[in-house]
Amino acid sequence: MSSKEEIQKFAEKYGIKNVNLIQTGALVNGEWIVDSSDVFSVADPASGEHLLNVSNTKIEVIEQGIKDAEAAFNKFKNSSSGRERSRILRKMYELMLENFDDLATICTIENGKSLADSKGEIGYAAGFYEWFAEEAPRIYGDNIPSASTSKRIITSKQPIGVVGILTPWNFPSAMITRKLGAAFAAGCAAVIKPATETPLSALALGYLAQEAGLPNGLLNLFPVDQDRTKVVGTLFCESPIIRKISFTGSTGVGKLLMSQSSSTLKKLSFELGGNSPFVVFEDADVDLAVSAALGCKLRQSGQTCICANRLYIHEDIYTEFATKFTAEVNKFKLGHGLKPDTTHGPLIHQRAVDKVASHIEDAVGKGAKVLTGGKRAPHLGENFHELTVLGDVPKTAVVNKEETFGPLVPLIKFKTEEEVLELANDTEYGLAGYFFSQNYARIFRFGEQLHCGMIGANTGALGEASLPFGGIGWSGFGREGSKYGVDDYTIIKSIVIGGIE
Repeated sequence: MSSKEEIQKFAEKYGIKNVNLIQTGALVNGEWIVDSSDVFSVADPASGEHLLNVSNTKIEVIEQGIKDAEAAFNKFKNSSSGRERSRILRKMYELMLENFDDLATICTIENGKSLADSKGEIGYAAGFYEWFAEEAPRIYGDNIPSASTSKRIITSKQPIGVVGILTPWNFPSAMITRKLGAAFAAGCAAVIKPATETPLSALALGYLAQEAGLPNGLLNLFPVDQDRTKVVGTLFCESPIIRKISFTGSTGVGKLLMSQSSSTLKKLSFELGGNSPFVVFEDADVDLAVSAALGCKLRQSGQTCICANRLYIHEDIYTEFATKFTAEVNKFKLGHGLKPDTTHGPLIHQRAVDKVASHIEDAVGKGAKVLTGGKRAPHLGENFHELTVLGDVPKTAVVNKEETFGPLVPLIKFKTEEEVLELANDTEYGLAGYFFSQNYARIFRFGEQLHCGMIGANTGALGEASLPFGGIGWSGFGREGSKYGVDDYTIIKSIVIGGIE
């Protein structure tokens, strides 16, 4: 465990005003459990510098935390109203805004993304608390007409119970609020295992939840190291107390969790990998498409699940698009996320850099041309890679099949709508897709045929609380955010009332 003095120095070094946001233990039943005998290090991915030691929560503590969550749920499920939960969620939203700069700084330090990106995430994350504060009092049932005049059918939506939440490193705040906001709005308790790489953001949210008045036990947070992560995942899936798992991460891990959950028949919602196509037709507004592609593909150095992975550009406007896009990429600045001129930070670890490099090597070996970048950037740190644009990428390149999750932009020519539709749908994944055209008949036609859960037509920006976020195929199932977001945390109960005649 990091001492109070180390935490204070950490706060002073990075200008964090609210030192209480910096927690390094597990949150269990309203108490912070600290254990200096078993810790793991959180490092700055930009510099490799050790930041703080965080408690590696023991399995017996996690097991107790799950039991505490069940007890808290049983206590509060019949004694709290949607309006009361709404007030707490609203306070959680307001506290995030009050601590906005500190939360963004913590995110940048442990995740590596630029401060501008982190500020965008905190605003996005807080928005889920605001949204679900508004949804909590409006979880409606139905009065369904019966075939019999002597009966009435009444349905209600009730909280499913204790929810296990497993979150990734790339959005360490938003992936928690998007799930926790919906879970608490429905009246559930939650146990959360944040990503090993980014526990500090999660623990800061835990502190703010306490400050907002969230009842003890309804939120328990368990930071663990990489080795213990698999054990906790299995524990969550096999626990008879936990009634639902919400997971954001890779498809491979999602398949494993689904298998492990079969013994307890849990309700599941998975947001998994993607391989998003980005199509620019000959009649598109090229400048709009370039601007959208810059953010859609390269935000957070390409490390988002809905990043464009394959850019298909019609041959008639290919040269114009490639020239304009490359010129804009060359204006960006790689560096440490806290530096004011930095637009793009490092990748999360060396394995991510290696994958980008291998995809570039494969494409170039098959005839692609490097338009800009193309190399690692070790002078900045071992986790940096240049923002890279490849032209004339062949359809046989690996990048067409595998998600890069890094700052590699492959430009692929196409001729016809039929051809590019086949290319865009040639994947097991179906999270997001994008296309640009000024032909509104094509917008409806092509959009309806893309095999994706979310589609941007003439926009590369999909993230907001009102969007039903989720995919199809190997990209998972369930929806987060929007008016549908609470549904995955509820069960429908029907009461048939007879003898009315």
